[in-house]
Amino acid sequence: MKQTIVLFRRDLRLSDHPALTAAADRGAVIPVVLLDDAVTSLGGAAKMRLGLSLACFSADLEKRGMRVILRRGEAASLVHELIRESGADAVYWSRRYDPDGVATDTALKAGLSEIGVEARSYAGTLLFEPWTVETGAGGPFRVYSPFWKAVRGRVLPNVLPIPKLIAPDAWPASDALDDWHLSRDMQRGAEVVARHVSAGEAASVTRLDDFVVERIDAYKDARDFMDRDATSGLSDALSVGEISPLQCWAAGQRAMEEGKRGAEHFLKEVVWREFAWHLMWHFPTLDRENWRAGWDRFEWIEDEAHPHYLAWCQGRTGVALVDAAMRELYVTGKMHNRARMITASYLTKHLRSHWRLGLKWFQDCLVDWDAASNAMGWQWVAGSGPDAAPFFRIFNPDRQADQFDARQIYRRRWLADRYGAQDDHTDQFHAATPKSWHETMQQPVLKPIVGLKQGRDAALAAYGDVKSQ
Repeated sequence: MKQTIVLFRRDLRLSDHPALTAAADRGAVIPVVLLDDAVTSLGGAAKMRLGLSLACFSADLEKRGMRVILRRGEAASLVHELIRESGADAVYWSRRYDPDGVATDTALKAGLSEIGVEARSYAGTLLFEPWTVETGAGGPFRVYSPFWKAVRGRVLPNVLPIPKLIAPDAWPASDALDDWHLSRDMQRGAEVVARHVSAGEAASVTRLDDFVVERIDAYKDARDFMDRDATSGLSDALSVGEISPLQCWAAGQRAMEEGKRGAEHFLKEVVWREFAWHLMWHFPTLDRENWRAGWDRFEWIEDEAHPHYLAWCQGRTGVALVDAAMRELYVTGKMHNRARMITASYLTKHLRSHWRLGLKWFQDCLVDWDAASNAMGWQWVAGSGPDAAPFFRIFNPDRQADQFDARQIYRRRWLADRYGAQDDHTDQFHAATPKSWHETMQQPVLKPIVGLKQGRDAALAAYGDVKSQ
């Protein structure tokens, strides 16, 4: 019987998985996950989240008489080793679009072809292959709105069901998941953050169903309010591939047909993620270099030891909304999307710290980390990126708080100690932070490290200097 190794990366699901379905159609399937450079280079929270998902994925396979083979090392060597051990004659995987992933998989495919092993990559982690969406002139889109118009009417395939899986006659040896210690980098914060994660394919599908039934109708109107549970909550599930963008798209389309008012806006957010990967594919240095010409002249503060940057990381800027959001990030591994824009704007504009510093902190702290979305989001807010906010758009955190947290629910939840109160969310923050931060349960109200008007005026002056050069 033909045997196919299926490499799972950030696509830990059984349904709507073209590579898995194709492998199941030809015979026995050997699911494999590698602890290679792509995993070891992840930030602490993303690595932990992957481990939680992998445990659920393994359990889902075991229910079907299957298992996942875990191996640690360099990808190509491990795959060749597994081929020798199992006798597999094909290796399939879901296509990747980041520069390192593309390079690794291109070399892997070439090496397997040399020894006569079929190597195939499949779509499945995006709705649209980046090279299939072009402007009228034939190049990549650089602005979201025309990108959305170009793809919104496209016909997409149906969501694939879970295929019938056949086990090989003998299983290769596997590492134990616990021996990978994927939560180790989180230290004492691992247990706290894990409380806010609902991992696994089944949980993700349930969340999507609940969102469509209960919240998608009001999504467009309510999504910006930080004190409300108004979003899908699927960002971390998408980041590890417990659910596919096509499943989200199909659910949103059904909701539109049912007349749910917020459904189209939800679909636009799904496509916003697509746009980020479209850009990373065409501009592979998006997470490292200023995208817009001229921004290399801007005098960013790039010192990781700068006290303003450290205060931002630790939620001690003295700006209540910023500090509340940074605490939410540290406790839950997520941050409300509007809060992400506000905290990023404060760092890059009021504090004039380089967007790469913020990107790095988010990369380490986010359980829903996504390479393309994180890079595009930071450059968008900073003003240096594609489809960027104008340089003079500087969020005022206090005004944003008045508008989107008018009853102070969000701020009091995460800053209870500064309001002379107690809240479990605040207690969790103190439990998760490193001892070197010297957090105490009695926190004074802090004065802003940079005044909002002072920071705005200084940022506009600095941006003006760049624009005039």
